[in-house]
Amino acid sequence: MKPPQRGYWCECWTEDLPGQRQPVLRASFDAYSAPQADRWVAVALRTISPALDTDASDEAWEWLQDGRIETRRALLRVESCTVSVTQSDTRITWTIRPVLFLPLAHRQNIELPACAHVCKPLGHQQDTQC
Repeated sequence: MKPPQRGYWCECWTEDLPGQRQPVLRASFDAYSAPQADRWVAVALRTISPALDTDASDEAWEWLQDGRIETRRALLRVESCTVSVTQSDTRITWTIRPVLFLPLAHRQNIELPACAHVCKPLGHQQDTQC
């Protein structure tokens, strides 16, 4: 089995600023290097910046031009990072956290463990009994 691999777990959340609703996870991404992690945020910001209002677009481009360097440095120091822009009443936040990715057993051409056959379907397709 392969050992755990260092990487970064990236998420994009939106939040209603009046706070009437819970934040919503919009996207997630597993990156295996600091450049790949900050590039994910950069691509997202470049993609949405034309649709943002002036202030939010300025926030996005400020990070792209100046803040991205500090984000990359922090990631290389194995620190978490957050990038946010505010559009109207919505805050969009990207988080990048250092993680260890655990390898999972590959199930093709391998006999499943005995416990995999314990679960028997019930009456409905999605219901199971273990």
